[in-house]
Amino acid sequence: MRTVLTGIFLVIMSTSSFAQDATIENEIKELSKAKWQWMADKDVDKLADLFHDKSRFVHLSGSWKKDRELEIIESGSIWYKNADVHDVVVETFDDNTVVLWNRITLTAHVRGNDVTTEFTVTEFYKKEGDDWKLLDLTFSSVRDTHEIAH
Repeated sequence: MRTVLTGIFLVIMSTSSFAQDATIENEIKELSKAKWQWMADKDVDKLADLFHDKSRFVHLSGSWKKDRELEIIESGSIWYKNADVHDVVVETFDDNTVVLWNRITLTAHVRGNDVTTEFTVTEFYKKEGDDWKLLDLTFSSVRDTHEIAH
């Protein structure tokens, strides 16, 4: 009887864990989607709340920290006009650590020109208190046929 109860407990715990992961996955997907809109809107106040104080941003032209990314967005030296998201994969490592991969076509205004580039963007999130914080955002240039394995 104890083995059966232990098995039932494990199934309940596994189901609960799966539901928790699905909830976190949906929360992070929505947060990432909102982030792209905030970047397009140059809403540095919302982004400043989202970006961890030690966050890092990796672009084709270099890598920098939170203050520089916010300055770039606010000044419009890179204007993330539109991120057309084609695919999203989320991996939950625990209740406080999540990685999201976006396959996007990004239209941005850079150095006086509109450019459209295919990227896979990796986003690392960590929960601090009740809030998710973006720790890292890395752009990887890819072909338009690039796929993210699920």
